[in-house]
Amino acid sequence: MKRGLVLSGGGIRGIVHIGILKALEEMDITFDCVAGTSAGSIVGALYAAGHRPDQIFDLVKHLGFFKAVRPAFTWTGLLTMNGLKDVLLKNIPENDFSKLKLPLTVSATNIRNGQIHYFSSGELISAVMASSSIPAIFNPVRINGHLYVDGGILDNLPAKTIRNQCDVLVGCHCNQISPDFDVTNMKLVLERSLLISINANAQASKHLCDVLIDPPGMDRYSSMDLSKVQEIFDYGYRFTTENFTPQQFRKISA
Repeated sequence: MKRGLVLSGGGIRGIVHIGILKALEEMDITFDCVAGTSAGSIVGALYAAGHRPDQIFDLVKHLGFFKAVRPAFTWTGLLTMNGLKDVLLKNIPENDFSKLKLPLTVSATNIRNGQIHYFSSGELISAVMASSSIPAIFNPVRINGHLYVDGGILDNLPAKTIRNQCDVLVGCHCNQISPDFDVTNMKLVLERSLLISINANAQASKHLCDVLIDPPGMDRYSSMDLSKVQEIFDYGYRFTTENFTPQQFRKISA
């Protein structure tokens, strides 16, 4: 029996995936393949490379993982992810999908033809950076002559890419929308609009998952709120331990 894992995008909210993975690890729930978008592709790449959840969280917490960005000063984006590239290279030095311990697929959006693209072979880190390149915030990433931005625009939960590779598919989603939204400034309106959009394209993917871990109230966290790293991690761990058991997974996989 093979089990797959799919991780959504969501900016800093994606740290909840690490807490979820820590809880699943303690339940002896393991995976045979992984897919992810944006923040989910970053966590997924590190996990597929063999890093355990606590190690991944240490990178986030102590090495300023999501702070590893630099000013771009170009018309295509405010920031560049060269710092993120350095961090990934340090922790996944082989930089190749084929060298990972688990098969990995990441999604990115081709900004020129408007189509989703799934990377599962070749150079790893450029694909992860492309998947994580939030439009207008980060520069698009050029791969083989094509320009890519955040995969969440078209497929924020790429479940279909590994559905046929596993018997049981576990989805981790971090963008559930709650109804108590108060319009106080333009930044919140823009972020809320993006959240609604990526939720819409994730609905069909949720139905492909045999188990969906979708912590409520995640929209209380801004996608760029670096001050909430520990709180988000703890919430993901607590929500999973309180709502899922090893027995549930065994029943599903039986």
